[in-house]
Amino acid sequence: MAEPPVVQLTGVHAVSALGRGVDAQLAGVLAGEPAFGPVRRFDTTARRVAVAATLPDVGALADELAAAIDAACAAAGLDDVRRAGCALLLAVHGGPASGAGPTPAALAGQLALRAGLSGPTRVYTSACVSASTAVADAASLIARGDLDRAVVAAGYLVEPDQFALFDAGRALADDGAVRPFSAGRRGLLLGDGVAAVVLESRAVARRRGGEPVATVVGWGRAGDAFHPCQPDPSGTGLAHAVRTALRRAGLPPAAVGYVNANATGTAQSDAAEAAALRQALDGYAAQVPVSSTKALHGHALEASGLLELVVTALALRRGELPVNAGWQFPDEACPLDVITDRPRRTTATHALTLNAAFGGANTALLVGTP
Repeated sequence: MAEPPVVQLTGVHAVSALGRGVDAQLAGVLAGEPAFGPVRRFDTTARRVAVAATLPDVGALADELAAAIDAACAAAGLDDVRRAGCALLLAVHGGPASGAGPTPAALAGQLALRAGLSGPTRVYTSACVSASTAVADAASLIARGDLDRAVVAAGYLVEPDQFALFDAGRALADDGAVRPFSAGRRGLLLGDGVAAVVLESRAVARRRGGEPVATVVGWGRAGDAFHPCQPDPSGTGLAHAVRTALRRAGLPPAAVGYVNANATGTAQSDAAEAAALRQALDGYAAQVPVSSTKALHGHALEASGLLELVVTALALRRGELPVNAGWQFPDEACPLDVITDRPRRTTATHALTLNAAFGGANTALLVGTP
């Protein structure tokens, strides 16, 4: 049997309300202090909820993305020569906010030019699975030899249009806290997120002496088409994505040592995700530590998958798993080993990070220690 393809993360960078850079992200998720506060970036007087996780000194999205891409490339040790020919896969919102700014495709071209990435560009606008889908595509292209390396970047900065939509749909938590898998959870809260990663084949990284942060050993995607907004209560689509990621990696459910869940703190989606984990991990679901870092940095929409991949990889390498903030009481619909009170030490070598979007889109990324 052939060795499963291994793709390495050799450079990572992220920005959120927890701070700037990977050190700030890891420190923030391990501190376990949610970054939510009053929104001051735009007027919320007409809104039901006025809370989000925002970085006070944030720049324009294009500038933040350009800085993140450059920082990730620098962290990977990519000079101008190695950036040439490198692909850029970009995950952003499907259209410019309020009719201003470049289209996603134009933005991708501009960012590639600024960073010296002269390879092909792709854009992903599939809502909350945009970034994780981009990572899965990049990993697939590298694993089968179509690309030596790729940069995946994603960004969302809390802005009035999406904020108003989630508020009008009563999806935002009116108690100012995100409580994944907990009884009494009242919804999600949005958060800033900008991230970039460099993915390379192990052979290419070794030849140039690149030091991996983590490996992306498996990925899976599935659609359940159950409802435009509500998840399939059985969790079948997400379970299929998890099984696909494990099968691609050639690993059993028992190999999973942590799950950074999609869990947004909404009643239906958290219960459906718990059902998916019970399906996909067989009898191990109740033994695998689970948390959702959205309870700390908020829901970064299109950028969620990449921000959460970064913090999952960092936590796994550190050997310390983030707490599930906002926890109150167990919910019988979510019989999982949720990490409460404090971060948990681990010797695990593999972790899942999961994402789901409206319309029944589901993704699973399986990362391993270097």
